[in-house]
Formats: sequence, C-alpha cells, structure tokens
Amino acid sequence: MTTRVRFAPSPTGYLHVGGARTALFNWLYARHAGGKFLLRIEDTDKARSTDEHTKVILDGLTWLGLDWDEEPVFQGARVKRHQEIADRLLAEGKAYMEDGAIRLRVPPGEIAWDDAVHEHISFQGEDIKDFVILRADRSPLYNFAVVVDDIDMQITHVLRGDDHISNTPKQIALYQALGAALPVFGHVPMIHGSDGKKLSKRHGATAVGDYQHMGILPAAMRNFLALLGWSPGGDREIMTLDEMIALFSFGGIQKKPAIFDMTKLEWMNGQYLSASSAEELYPLVAPQLEQVNLDGDKDAVLRTIAAVKTRSRTTLDIAKQVAVRLDAKHVVFDEKAKKEIAKDPAGYKAALEASLAVLRAAEWTPAALEQALRALAEQQGVAAGKVFQPIRIALTGGTVSEPVNELLHVVGKEAALKRLGDAVTSIDPGASPRG
Repeated sequence: MTTRVRFAPSPTGYLHVGGARTALFNWLYARHAGGKFLLRIEDTDKARSTDEHTKVILDGLTWLGLDWDEEPVFQGARVKRHQEIADRLLAEGKAYMEDGAIRLRVPPGEIAWDDAVHEHISFQGEDIKDFVILRADRSPLYNFAVVVDDIDMQITHVLRGDDHISNTPKQIALYQALGAALPVFGHVPMIHGSDGKKLSKRHGATAVGDYQHMGILPAAMRNFLALLGWSPGGDREIMTLDEMIALFSFGGIQKKPAIFDMTKLEWMNGQYLSASSAEELYPLVAPQLEQVNLDGDKDAVLRTIAAVKTRSRTTLDIAKQVAVRLDAKHVVFDEKAKKEIAKDPAGYKAALEASLAVLRAAEWTPAALEQALRALAEQQGVAAGKVFQPIRIALTGGTVSEPVNELLHVVGKEAALKRLGDAVTSIDPGASPRG
C-alpha cells in the first residue's frame, strides 16, 4: 500500500513553527517511503478562516520547499459528505439523535493503539462517553470531519502534535463504527521556549514568515526544524535535504518536548550562509539594500557579500555590512569602537595618518595591502593589530570584520582613503567619534 500522509492546518492564523515542523516530518516521511504528501485546509470555522491565512500557509510551505502531491482538499467544501456519513451511522444505530444533534455511541471497553512515537496508549470507552459528531445545525465537529476526510483521502499515517492524543480515542471509535482500517498514529512532542513552557509569542517570533523576514534561509530553517524533536543518530547537525529524507524515521522522533533555541537557529543559518555563493545570496540581500536606499553596483555588492557572509548570521546581517562597506553614511560607531578610540585618541589618529601615507601609494589588491600594512607595523615596531584595528574602526564603526586588507579592497581605494582622511580630521585628543 502506498504511504499517504497529510498536513491539515486551520486557516485561522499564520503558519506556526510547530505546524511547519509537523508538515516537515510528514513530508520527510512521505519522501522517505516513496509515498504521497497531501494537504487539507480545515476551514470549517467560517467565522475565523480567511483566504489570506490560507495563502500565508501555502506560501510558508512553499518557502520551506515542502511540495504537495495532489490538489489541496478544503474541508469546508465537504460538509455534505460529512452529513451523509453521520446520517448513515444514525441509520445503522451506531449514533443517535439528542436535541437535534447526532451523537456517536462509544462502546465500553479499551480503546488503544500502538503510537509510532509513544508506543502503547490506552483509554477506556466509558471515560470517553458518547460525543456529538453533527450539531443541530448539521455542521460537523472536528473529530468527525477529520476521520471522514482521512478515510476518503486514504491516509495511512497520521503524524501530528501530541496535544491531539486526547482526540485519538474518539477518532478510533469513529473508524471502528465506520468499519475502516486504522491509520498508524504518531504524536510528536510540543515545541517549548527556552523557559520550558509551550512556545508562544512571549518567546519571540512564532510564525514561519517572521523568520523569512528576519533573514533566515529556508534550507537552514528546514534543517533546524527537522532537529526539533527528531534525531538522525550521532551528533550530526548540518544535513542536506537528501540526507534528511534518507535518514528520517518515526523511530528517531523523541518523546520529550523540543526546545526552540534562537541562538542555535542563527548559528545554523550562519553555516548555510557561509556555504552559499554570493550569487545565490544576492537576490535575498538586494531587496534589503533597496530598503536602505543603497543602489550599489552589482559587482561591488557581490564582492562585498563574499567578504562578509562567513561572519554573518542572517541575510539582514549581510545587507547591513554590505551597506556599511559601500556607503559611509551607514557607518555607526558601536560602544566597543568608541571605548577603543577613547583609550588613546592621539594614538588612534597617529595610526590612521601613518596608514594613510602608506595606503595612498599601495597597489590596491588584498595581497599588496596586507604587505604594505605589515611592513608599516614592522617599521614602527608594533604588533600588526595596532595598525589594522584603527583602520577597521574608521571604515566600519566596529571592532570585528573580515581581514583589514580584504576590507580595504572591498570598500575601494577612493572611498577608503576618503573615510580614513575624514576619520583623521574628525578626531582630536578631546573629541568623540562620529555616530
């Protein structure tokens, strides 16, 4: 039998990272098993469901690279089917009318299943009690609509958050009443924030679209989400999509809640940025540069991206550093730089003056620039850092950057000499730096 899994979001809000992880796990399992990944939009709550939210969910899945194999099913369009099945259960005596609603008869005895994550889980029918499947206004309830749809879509595996465990016995009772084979149920632990509480807006961004706007790459987000509650074995963390598909199994899903660690996500994103070419990153960085009115020459932008990407955590980081290197008006002195200058303003000024004299005559290649500045340090009998750091601060407003010879090369001779000259004239022993 072909494996068929589904992701079934409700379009009453944005695509939450927990939902995105559920979708990813289902997608990975379908691809691993050579099966089908299906999408069902559970839009029966007409008051809260919107086309805008449906679009955001589909866009979020597409951004993550999760494609679906058949046209999405809209649950709200299937109400007549739900009514037909409820009426059939009523006619068969498996359900009964009460106050105009149709209520399922839940038989006594054990209702149990072997969960793909939590192993054996058991409830008693007496504790579940008979429950409404169709309201008096003939609208279906969640647990009933889900089962009818999953049977009609021939879903073989239901992998979802473990907040659904309490729904599962009701759904099993419905499968049994309808004489349908049970799918494999698997319930994935929730995602918590760093404080150990369920992930929510108080922990920061929870919508997938927010991370896209924060400059996270889809491949990094996908890799990060995959490791929230699933382990491929060993201590590997950076994986290609093909590796994730090959390694994914229900057996690797952990039973305890996963912790969403933003620092880890940014670190992982940095790894992906480092491994990406400047050409690959350009379409992501260019719109961010437009927002700060930087219309840089494409070759200069590409060269600058290549220089800064290995020290960046997000594409916003990259855009900020590109802007600083290509337009002096974006240079803002940070606190560390200000303290560095304040320690010895006269020394800072003298170092820049000495460097300017050497740089005006230097050939503008990274190798020649490094050679010239190291020769200056040797001539003055100081460590190379004493020459490099004032240049770095003057050009970027910060104390960390790519190697200074590369920085100078990226900024360009004319612009670099002007910035260094301006820095010299703006500093005196009693002055504070610009910005």
